[in-house]
Amino acid sequence: MRQLGHGWHRLGVGSLLRQGRRLELMHRAMGFATLALVTLAPLLIVVAAADPLRRGGFAPWLADGMGLSGRSARLLTEIVSPSREVVSSTSVWSGLALAVFGVSFAASVQNGYERIWCLGPGPWHRIWRQAMWMCVLTAYLYQEVQTRTALHGTARVALTSVTGVLFFWWGQRFLLGGQVTWLKLLPGALATMVGLGGLRAFSHFVFAPLIVTNAISYGAVGTVLIVESWLIGVGFVVYGGALVGKWFDDHRDARREDEPSDATRERAS
Repeated sequence: MRQLGHGWHRLGVGSLLRQGRRLELMHRAMGFATLALVTLAPLLIVVAAADPLRRGGFAPWLADGMGLSGRSARLLTEIVSPSREVVSSTSVWSGLALAVFGVSFAASVQNGYERIWCLGPGPWHRIWRQAMWMCVLTAYLYQEVQTRTALHGTARVALTSVTGVLFFWWGQRFLLGGQVTWLKLLPGALATMVGLGGLRAFSHFVFAPLIVTNAISYGAVGTVLIVESWLIGVGFVVYGGALVGKWFDDHRDARREDEPSDATRERAS
C-alpha cells in the first residue's frame, strides 16, 4: 500500500483531481452542454439545411457524432429533423442572433482554456478569434459528416483522429492567443481525441438503447435528455482533455526539477 501511495503521488493524480475540482469540471461540462444545445445546434441546423450536397440534414450529423445506427438513429432523425425551409425562414435578425450565440459559446470554451492554463481573460476586441474558431469548428464538423459515407473502417478512424487532433491542438493555441507553446498543447489535444473516442463507444453501447427506451416512455423529451447527456460528456472531455495536457506539463516540469536531486543522491551513495 505504501508503494501504491508513492506511485499515486509520483504520477500526480491527486494534483489532477484537485485541478478538476478547482475548475469545477462537471459544472463547466453542464454549461457547455446547455450552450451547445441552444446556440451551436441551431447554427448547425441552418448549415446542414444549406448543405449543397443534401446529405440528410442535421439529424445524421448528430447520429454520426453519437455513434448511433439502426433504430436509435431513425428515432433521433424522426424527432430532431427540421424542415428544408429552415434556411428560407431564417430572417436576418435570426442569423445575427445565431452568430452572437455562437460567439458566446466560443467565449465559454476560451474562458475554460484560460482557467486551465491560469491565464487572464483576453481583451474584448479579440472577439474575432472566437468567431474564427466557430467557423473552423463548423467546417471541421462538416467534413466529419461528409466522410462518413466516403470512408469506412480504419481509413475513417485515421482521418477523424488526425483532423481532430489538429483542430483541438490549433483551437487551444488560437483561443489562448499564442500564450502557450504548441509543444505544451499537444498532449491535451491527444487526450481530447482519446476521450472522444471512448465517449463514442460509450454512446454506442449505452445511449443508443436508452434513446429507444426513452422515446417509448417519454417521447421526444426523453430523446432530448439523452442528447443533452451526451453533450455533457463532450464538454467533460473537451475541458478534461485540456486539463490532462496541463497536468502532463506540470508533471513533466516536476520530474525535471527532481532529476538533479536524484543524481546528487546517487553520487552521495
